[in-house]
Amino acid sequence: MEEELKMPRHVAIILDGNGRWARAKGMPRNYGHVQGAKTVEVICEEAYRMGIQYLTVYAFSTENWSRPGDEVEALMKLLRNYMKTCLKTAEKNRMCVRVLGEKSRLDEDIRTRIRELEEATKNNDGLHFQIAINYGGRDEIVRAARKLAEEAAAGMLKPEQITEEAISSRLDTCGIPEPDLLIRTCNEQRISNFLLWQLAYTEFYFTPVPWPDFTKEELIKAVEAYNHRERKLGGLKPG
Repeated sequence: MEEELKMPRHVAIILDGNGRWARAKGMPRNYGHVQGAKTVEVICEEAYRMGIQYLTVYAFSTENWSRPGDEVEALMKLLRNYMKTCLKTAEKNRMCVRVLGEKSRLDEDIRTRIRELEEATKNNDGLHFQIAINYGGRDEIVRAARKLAEEAAAGMLKPEQITEEAISSRLDTCGIPEPDLLIRTCNEQRISNFLLWQLAYTEFYFTPVPWPDFTKEELIKAVEAYNHRERKLGGLKPG
């Protein structure tokens, strides 16, 4: 009899390989991004069915603005369409959606759609789904530090009150448990400025599979690897 898998509560994924996947098929990079967005929809449903409670995906980093203008424009168009699709999916699956990152650089219509999506889904009791858009781990920590500095300058906070908990509560992920498992696709083995504070005790899993080809079966493989590491640690994690 097979041992039942212990599900990580929170899985974070760096979606890598959309462009390479498209190029290998003789298609433009934007085709890969479109297919990658479809994969996000599938994995959201499969993750929740498996018993994963929180899923966070790295959709657009602060560094992605340096990509060619036409690719950035296409990504923004895809993001606009995805916001609509995500709202429909959230209504169907009772998904609670939250967007991480510095939103001020995004166009006003995108910021409006983000606000509407978060407001419409905030009380849903299904999968907690976080999308990192214009997100950078260092930028997030800098913004949290500024909040603390402003509060200290206003006399609302003493230096000794700046604890790990105080910093965590001012991050974009406030109220969200830290990831148990980080998955990165397409054989890249770095975290690329993603959730730098939150990944302190996270298990990492790297796969050669490009994101558009990532399936439920690949997610299960990652969870199986996570389970093996849990057993080696005796089921305990630091902290």
